[in-house]
Amino acid sequence: MTQPTLIRRSRLPRVLDAFCCQGGAGMGYRLAGFDVTGIDLAPQPRYPFRFIQADAVAFIREHGAEFDFIHASPPCQHDSECQRIQGNAHPDLIAPTRAALESTGRPWVIENVRGAVPKLRGPVMLCGPMFGLATYRHRYFEPGGGLVLTATKHPAHTVPQAKMGRPVPPGWYGQYIGNFSGVGQARRVMGVEWMNRDGIRECIPPAYTQWIGRAFLTTRWEVAA
Repeated sequence: MTQPTLIRRSRLPRVLDAFCCQGGAGMGYRLAGFDVTGIDLAPQPRYPFRFIQADAVAFIREHGAEFDFIHASPPCQHDSECQRIQGNAHPDLIAPTRAALESTGRPWVIENVRGAVPKLRGPVMLCGPMFGLATYRHRYFEPGGGLVLTATKHPAHTVPQAKMGRPVPPGWYGQYIGNFSGVGQARRVMGVEWMNRDGIRECIPPAYTQWIGRAFLTTRWEVAA
Protein backbone atom coordinates (compact mmCIF):
# COMPACT_ATOMS: atom_id res chain seq x y z
CA MET A 1 0.00 0.00 0.00
CA THR A 2 1.38 3.39 -0.98
CA GLN A 3 2.03 5.65 2.00
CA PRO A 4 0.45 9.15 1.89
CA THR A 5 2.81 11.95 0.92
CA LEU A 6 3.38 14.62 3.53
CA ILE A 7 2.49 18.14 2.43
CA ARG A 8 5.41 20.37 3.48
CA ARG A 9 4.50 24.00 4.18
CA SER A 10 5.69 27.01 6.18
CA ARG A 11 2.14 28.22 6.97
CA LEU A 12 -0.95 27.01 8.77
CA PRO A 13 -2.99 24.41 6.88
CA ARG A 14 -6.20 25.85 5.44
CA VAL A 15 -9.49 24.06 6.16
CA LEU A 16 -12.84 24.75 4.53
CA ASP A 17 -15.66 24.21 7.04
CA ALA A 18 -18.65 23.55 4.78
CA PHE A 19 -22.22 23.78 6.09
CA CYS A 20 -20.56 25.45 9.06
CA CYS A 21 -23.54 26.73 11.09
CA GLN A 22 -22.19 28.42 14.25
CA GLY A 23 -18.74 26.84 14.10
CA GLY A 24 -18.40 23.83 16.41
CA ALA A 25 -16.39 21.96 13.79
CA GLY A 26 -14.42 25.05 12.84
CA MET A 27 -13.36 25.70 16.42
CA GLY A 28 -11.96 22.19 16.71
CA TYR A 29 -9.84 22.66 13.61
CA ARG A 30 -8.64 26.02 14.90
CA LEU A 31 -7.56 24.40 18.17
CA ALA A 32 -5.69 21.79 16.13
CA GLY A 33 -3.75 24.54 14.34
CA PHE A 34 -5.71 25.31 11.15
CA ASP A 35 -6.58 28.53 9.37
CA VAL A 36 -10.39 28.19 9.19
CA THR A 37 -12.90 29.43 6.61
CA GLY A 38 -16.58 28.65 7.05
CA ILE A 39 -19.27 28.53 4.39
CA ASP A 40 -23.02 28.24 4.80
CA LEU A 41 -26.12 29.11 2.79
CA ALA A 42 -27.60 31.00 5.77
CA PRO A 43 -26.03 34.00 7.54
CA GLN A 44 -23.99 32.93 10.57
CA PRO A 45 -23.26 36.03 12.67
CA ARG A 46 -21.95 33.88 15.53
CA TYR A 47 -19.36 32.08 13.40
CA PRO A 48 -16.01 32.91 15.03
CA PHE A 49 -13.78 32.76 11.94
CA ARG A 50 -13.70 33.93 8.32
CA PHE A 51 -17.15 33.32 6.82
CA ILE A 52 -18.58 33.16 3.30
CA GLN A 53 -22.32 32.98 2.66
CA ALA A 54 -22.87 30.75 -0.37
CA ASP A 55 -24.05 27.33 -1.51
CA ALA A 56 -21.56 24.90 0.04
CA VAL A 57 -21.63 22.20 -2.66
CA ALA A 58 -21.12 24.70 -5.48
CA PHE A 59 -18.35 26.44 -3.53
CA ILE A 60 -16.54 23.15 -2.91
CA ARG A 61 -16.61 22.39 -6.63
CA GLU A 62 -15.31 25.83 -7.57
CA HIS A 63 -12.86 26.56 -4.76
CA GLY A 64 -12.32 23.41 -2.69
CA ALA A 65 -8.94 22.68 -4.27
CA GLU A 66 -7.68 25.99 -2.85
CA PHE A 67 -7.80 24.47 0.66
CA ASP A 68 -5.60 21.80 2.21
CA PHE A 69 -8.46 19.96 3.90
CA ILE A 70 -12.26 20.10 3.68
CA HIS A 71 -14.79 19.31 6.38
CA ALA A 72 -18.42 18.95 5.29
CA SER A 73 -21.48 18.58 7.53
CA PRO A 74 -24.43 18.42 5.09
CA PRO A 75 -27.74 19.04 6.88
CA CYS A 76 -28.66 16.03 8.99
CA GLN A 77 -32.42 16.67 9.09
CA HIS A 78 -33.09 14.28 6.18
CA ASP A 79 -31.76 11.39 8.30
CA SER A 80 -32.89 12.60 11.71
CA GLU A 81 -35.33 10.33 13.54
CA CYS A 82 -37.03 13.38 15.07
CA GLN A 83 -37.69 14.96 11.67
CA ARG A 84 -39.08 11.68 10.25
CA ILE A 85 -41.46 11.36 13.18
CA GLN A 86 -42.71 14.89 12.53
CA GLY A 87 -43.17 14.14 8.82
CA ASN A 88 -40.84 16.92 7.70
CA ALA A 89 -39.06 16.69 4.35
CA HIS A 90 -35.47 17.84 3.85
CA PRO A 91 -32.96 17.49 0.98
CA ASP A 92 -30.45 14.64 1.03
CA LEU A 93 -27.10 16.27 0.25
CA ILE A 94 -24.64 13.53 1.22
CA ALA A 95 -24.09 12.14 -2.29
CA PRO A 96 -23.79 15.55 -4.01
CA THR A 97 -21.41 16.69 -1.27
CA ARG A 98 -19.23 13.59 -1.67
CA ALA A 99 -19.07 14.06 -5.44
CA ALA A 100 -17.99 17.67 -4.99
CA LEU A 101 -15.34 16.68 -2.44
CA GLU A 102 -13.95 13.95 -4.67
CA SER A 103 -13.61 16.45 -7.52
CA THR A 104 -11.16 18.58 -5.49
CA GLY A 105 -8.37 16.04 -5.07
CA ARG A 106 -8.03 17.12 -1.43
CA PRO A 107 -8.37 15.13 1.80
CA TRP A 108 -11.82 15.51 3.32
CA VAL A 109 -14.33 14.24 5.84
CA ILE A 110 -18.16 14.10 5.79
CA GLU A 111 -19.96 14.27 9.15
CA ASN A 112 -23.51 13.18 9.89
CA VAL A 113 -25.88 11.45 12.31
CA ARG A 114 -26.64 7.77 12.94
CA GLY A 115 -29.55 7.72 10.49
CA ALA A 116 -27.15 8.52 7.66
CA VAL A 117 -24.75 5.64 8.38
CA PRO A 118 -26.06 3.38 5.55
CA LYS A 119 -25.05 6.10 3.08
CA LEU A 120 -21.62 6.74 4.57
CA ARG A 121 -18.55 4.79 3.49
CA GLY A 122 -16.45 3.38 6.30
CA PRO A 123 -17.47 5.99 8.87
CA VAL A 124 -15.80 6.38 12.24
CA MET A 125 -18.09 7.09 15.19
CA LEU A 126 -17.10 9.60 17.87
CA CYS A 127 -18.81 10.01 21.23
CA GLY A 128 -18.47 12.58 24.01
CA PRO A 129 -16.88 10.37 26.70
CA MET A 130 -14.04 9.54 24.28
CA PHE A 131 -12.96 13.14 24.90
CA GLY A 132 -14.04 13.55 28.50
CA LEU A 133 -17.31 15.31 27.60
CA ALA A 134 -20.37 14.80 29.80
CA THR A 135 -22.74 14.09 26.92
CA TYR A 136 -23.41 11.19 24.55
CA ARG A 137 -23.43 12.82 21.13
CA HIS A 138 -22.68 10.21 18.50
CA ARG A 139 -21.48 11.62 15.22
CA TYR A 140 -20.20 9.66 12.23
CA PHE A 141 -17.29 10.74 10.02
CA GLU A 142 -16.55 9.38 6.55
CA PRO A 143 -12.90 10.07 5.62
CA GLY A 144 -11.82 10.51 2.02
CA GLY A 145 -9.09 11.81 -0.25
CA GLY A 146 -6.41 9.82 1.55
CA LEU A 147 -7.40 10.72 5.10
CA VAL A 148 -7.29 7.77 7.50
CA LEU A 149 -9.19 7.82 10.82
CA THR A 150 -8.94 5.15 13.50
CA ALA A 151 -11.19 5.86 16.47
CA THR A 152 -10.23 5.17 20.04
CA LYS A 153 -12.19 2.71 22.20
CA HIS A 154 -15.84 3.64 22.71
CA PRO A 155 -16.52 3.81 26.47
CA ALA A 156 -19.65 2.07 27.74
CA HIS A 157 -22.59 4.38 28.47
CA THR A 158 -22.64 3.88 32.22
CA VAL A 159 -23.71 7.41 33.23
CA PRO A 160 -27.48 8.05 33.04
CA GLN A 161 -28.62 10.64 30.49
CA ALA A 162 -31.44 13.11 31.10
CA LYS A 163 -34.40 12.84 28.76
CA MET A 164 -34.62 15.36 25.94
CA GLY A 165 -35.82 18.74 27.18
CA ARG A 166 -35.44 17.85 30.87
CA PRO A 167 -33.08 19.51 33.39
CA VAL A 168 -29.87 17.54 33.95
CA PRO A 169 -29.58 16.10 37.49
CA PRO A 170 -26.17 16.26 39.20
CA GLY A 171 -23.91 13.48 37.96
CA TRP A 172 -26.02 12.81 34.85
CA TYR A 173 -25.24 13.58 31.22
CA GLY A 174 -27.24 16.11 29.23
CA GLN A 175 -28.98 15.54 25.90
CA TYR A 176 -28.67 18.93 24.23
CA ILE A 177 -31.02 18.58 21.26
CA GLY A 178 -34.42 19.99 20.43
CA ASN A 179 -35.79 22.50 22.93
CA PHE A 180 -33.35 21.40 25.62
CA SER A 181 -32.93 22.85 29.08
CA GLY A 182 -29.73 24.58 30.27
CA VAL A 183 -28.00 26.55 27.49
CA GLY A 184 -25.23 27.70 29.83
CA GLN A 185 -24.53 24.16 30.96
CA ALA A 186 -24.50 22.89 27.36
CA ARG A 187 -21.99 25.58 26.38
CA ARG A 188 -19.62 24.49 29.14
CA VAL A 189 -20.03 20.76 28.57
CA MET A 190 -19.40 20.90 24.82
CA GLY A 191 -16.93 23.81 24.75
CA VAL A 192 -19.07 26.13 22.60
CA GLU A 193 -19.35 29.22 24.78
CA TRP A 194 -20.26 31.57 21.89
CA MET A 195 -23.29 29.59 20.65
CA ASN A 196 -27.00 30.06 21.27
CA ARG A 197 -29.54 27.24 21.59
CA ASP A 198 -30.02 26.91 17.83
CA GLY A 199 -26.31 26.38 17.28
CA ILE A 200 -25.83 23.99 20.18
CA ARG A 201 -28.64 21.61 19.22
CA GLU A 202 -26.94 20.82 15.88
CA CYS A 203 -23.25 21.36 16.61
CA ILE A 204 -20.28 19.04 16.65
CA PRO A 205 -18.28 19.39 19.88
CA PRO A 206 -14.94 20.99 18.91
CA ALA A 207 -13.07 18.13 20.60
CA TYR A 208 -14.20 15.82 17.78
CA THR A 209 -12.75 17.88 14.96
CA GLN A 210 -9.66 18.79 16.95
CA TRP A 211 -8.95 15.05 17.00
CA ILE A 212 -9.65 14.75 13.26
CA GLY A 213 -7.49 17.78 12.50
CA ARG A 214 -4.60 16.29 14.43
CA ALA A 215 -4.99 13.04 12.50
CA PHE A 216 -4.64 15.00 9.26
CA LEU A 217 -1.61 16.90 10.55
CA THR A 218 0.06 13.69 11.69
CA THR A 219 -0.35 11.85 8.39
CA ARG A 220 -0.52 14.51 5.68
CA TRP A 221 1.19 17.70 6.84
CA GLU A 222 4.70 18.72 7.76
CA VAL A 223 5.69 22.30 8.63
CA ALA A 224 8.90 23.40 6.99
CA ALA A 225 11.67 24.26 9.43
